[in-house]
Amino acid sequence: MKKTDVIELFTIFRENNPKPQTELHYGSVFELLVSVVLSAQATDISVNKATDKLYPVANTPQAILALGEAGLKNYIKTIGLYNTKAKNIIKLCEDLIRLHGAEVPDNRKDLEALAGVGRKTANVVLNTAFGQHTMAVDTHIFRVSNRLGLAPGKTVRAVENKLLKAIPDEFMLDAHHWLILHGRYTCLARKPKCAECPVEHLCRYKDKILE
Repeated sequence: MKKTDVIELFTIFRENNPKPQTELHYGSVFELLVSVVLSAQATDISVNKATDKLYPVANTPQAILALGEAGLKNYIKTIGLYNTKAKNIIKLCEDLIRLHGAEVPDNRKDLEALAGVGRKTANVVLNTAFGQHTMAVDTHIFRVSNRLGLAPGKTVRAVENKLLKAIPDEFMLDAHHWLILHGRYTCLARKPKCAECPVEHLCRYKDKILE
């Protein structure tokens, strides 16, 4: 995609949604981190249903440790892979207290060293909580980036690297949210809503559904 088209694309996204937000419910950086860990291979809706009950009871590393792994599982058992996630979150809380004074670190190295935190999770936290220009590529963003021709690539990392190069700085802070929301509600996997897509004229997808 040409630079002028990229600028037009994100200008349209910004005009339609000036302040995009994550759909995960959170009230602190720690809550955001836990929610993102829980969201792996799960929907934001399912995570919110669980954390809306969990966070009023335990929303700090110390409080979650006090629940214990079994207690935590009772709150998150409706989420996929909850056994592994509970184990990781308990270890994550222990490490936050031991290594970081119970505070969530604001750098990639320390975040990715935490249990259950990979590159994508770290990117979400760095961008959403700390305002850093990172790009967390999930299935929605991977699909949208390839279809649009914005950042075509065969791997998540390849798409991430291309997005970081292609997107102008003025749009980078919110680009993750615009792309994920576009993939979640308009550029659907099976039946993309091309006829009502505000950026269809810029899109290079060959199998558009325009009826």
